[in-house]
Amino acid sequence: MEFIIFQILILLFSIVVHEVAHGFMAEHLGDPTARMAGRLTLNPLKHIDAFGSVLLPLLLIVTRSPIVLGWAKPVPYNPHLLTKDLKYGPLKVALAGPGANITIAVLFGILLRFTYMYSVPFTFLVGIIVFLNLLLAVFNLMPIPPLDGSKILTVLLPRKYSLMVQQIGMVGIMLVLLFVFYFGNVIFGLTSVMFQVIAGADAFHVFMMVMNKGI
Repeated sequence: MEFIIFQILILLFSIVVHEVAHGFMAEHLGDPTARMAGRLTLNPLKHIDAFGSVLLPLLLIVTRSPIVLGWAKPVPYNPHLLTKDLKYGPLKVALAGPGANITIAVLFGILLRFTYMYSVPFTFLVGIIVFLNLLLAVFNLMPIPPLDGSKILTVLLPRKYSLMVQQIGMVGIMLVLLFVFYFGNVIFGLTSVMFQVIAGADAFHVFMMVMNKGI
């Protein structure tokens, strides 16, 4: 039970950092919308989505899903106010979230690379931080609306098709859930490779050994 609580807390914190990073990048580019909405804060109560931040992660953990994902309420921003970079501003805002998660994973992963041999429990707990942040980054970079990766398509595609991608709406959420259901192992595999590159194969093996035991 303690493991489940810790995992949800780390996932929640990582999601919040992800969303705040979007807001800070938007403000850096000239848009104060997130700050005016009170969303440039690490207070999780300002960001929690009942289903995406709590119920879905808990369901995935309880059912022993190979991946544990979730989301928070999107931080609002106005692309027309990104005056410092109107062309690529939306892309920069979108990539700021995964970028923040990767930064966290790299910092803790480097720590793990040089300390994994001293304590198995420590390796496991820090490994959760690394793995979940990498998982969020990989997941959000999928080019399916409304995920951050879809913003790459809106910049690269011709305007006609870019507008089509932006207007997918709820259908996109269904596509995301189907992708996770059928291709969750692909996300898990990519995340595992990134974990080993950052923290080392030995640290990853220790982490997975404990994870598989359900400790």
